[in-house]
Amino acid sequence: MPVQYILGEWDFQGLTLKMAPPVFIPRPETEELVEWVLEVSQRACAVGSPGGPLILEVGCGSGAIALSLLSQLPQSRVIAVEKGEAAIRLTRENAERLRLQDRIRIIPLDVTLEGCWMQLLPWGPLDLVVSNPPYVFHKDMEQLAPEIRSYEDLEALDGGEDGMDVIAHILALAPQLLKDSGSIFLEVDPRHPELVHSWLQTRPDLSLDLVAVRKDFCGRPRFLHIQRSGTQRGCPPDAWPGPQTVAVPG
Repeated sequence: MPVQYILGEWDFQGLTLKMAPPVFIPRPETEELVEWVLEVSQRACAVGSPGGPLILEVGCGSGAIALSLLSQLPQSRVIAVEKGEAAIRLTRENAERLRLQDRIRIIPLDVTLEGCWMQLLPWGPLDLVVSNPPYVFHKDMEQLAPEIRSYEDLEALDGGEDGMDVIAHILALAPQLLKDSGSIFLEVDPRHPELVHSWLQTRPDLSLDLVAVRKDFCGRPRFLHIQRSGTQRGCPPDAWPGPQTVAVPG
């Protein structure tokens, strides 16, 4: 069993988060993704953008990304979507432990379902979409360490034949929700920068451009910054609903 599950908690970006199987355990690489989002967000604030960003996290898992961003961007708000019941409960518990529950909305949602973006329109328009989606190529799943295959949720890892199944849905979803010049930050497989660039070239209707690729601490191209241009869609900024409890399916 992974040590994070044995201890029942783990540190991520200075936060101590509860961990429980089978919810995916956040990796050190994902801390680098958070750091990049913080750099861009803080730079935007420095040049006069009012308030904090409204962020959508797709696949929140333990809440590591969302809660790290909330803790370091004091005026930010997060919409966290997740289809796994265990992950929804764990994110909610970690948000309460860190007293961040008033600035996060946790919504049961499968982004691969057609028309799912309609459920998110009342919460937008968004400044950022961030995700560490399932991106492992299906053929590589058997090469994962035994402790991963035995204990962690494999749906949080398996990205389909080319690792693009969920990534493609996020990219198709985001333009419906982002503000003009809104950004998408993704953690991906090192083979994905070229695949994502090629995929975007075939979908000019999305008005999305791959503007930057960042390497992880091992020198592998691991993180993507994609930006939207075009006519803004979505709801007015004052459409943020008040506090509510979202029921977990089942």
